Amino acid sequence: MTRLVIRGLTKRFGGLAALDGVDLALREGEILGVIGPNGAGKTTLFSLIAGSLRPSSGEILLDGRRVSGLPAHRCVRAGIVRTHQIVRPFGNLTVFENVLVAAIHARRPGARPGAGHARDRAGEVLEFVGLADRMTQFPGTLTLAGRKRLELARALATAPRVVLLDEVIAGVNPTEALAFAQLIRRVRDERGVSVMMTEHVMPAVMSLSDRVFVLDHGKQIAEGTPAEVVANPQVVAAYLGTEAEQAVAS
Repeated sequence: MTRLVIRGLTKRFGGLAALDGVDLALREGEILGVIGPNGAGKTTLFSLIAGSLRPSSGEILLDGRRVSGLPAHRCVRAGIVRTHQIVRPFGNLTVFENVLVAAIHARRPGARPGAGHARDRAGEVLEFVGLADRMTQFPGTLTLAGRKRLELARALATAPRVVLLDEVIAGVNPTEALAFAQLIRRVRDERGVSVMMTEHVMPAVMSLSDRVFVLDHGKQIAEGTPAEVVANPQVVAAYLGTEAEQAVAS
């Protein structure tokens, strides 16, 4: 089953097309990697899907329902949420309170309303991401990896169908990178969330992704399995080089 469909998605800033006629589909229970050089349009794509930007043309469908052009808070309610490369938690709230804010606004059809349900959900999500023992602390006491786990927890607390992960592994040490990769798989396998991720850490994105979608100068240049993408001469020339080939081979 296809969870998210994007057709002809375009975003222009004046005369510049940051994204130009992109078509893609994200399947239910899939991890889709979105890669490309700096300026390729990855962040613009995520911002359009998440409702931070309005498209110049094209459409976005979530489970057959048009969501393109909805503001970010309505996209969250519909079931689409994103994380940010630069994490900015509420510094004056505890770790638990940060997640509670997101849980209060969760998409929860058929679930019990009220603050009690939100508190239960916030605690459960913190347990899932490995921050249950830090819930009474403030975000400033966390490491970068801890703050990124908090960012993921806030996203999951909204009960998404689709989560967009923006550089969630970048900047952490190799041990934490491996732990994040395992956590992302659990998000898909245990919570049934479809994942779209953009990442410059090629071993991570290539080992995690079921499929890879490649952008360059706002246009799609390739799509396929990691092995197919790294064998594409156009992709290698534009972005990958030998690092991704080694990642897939290993």
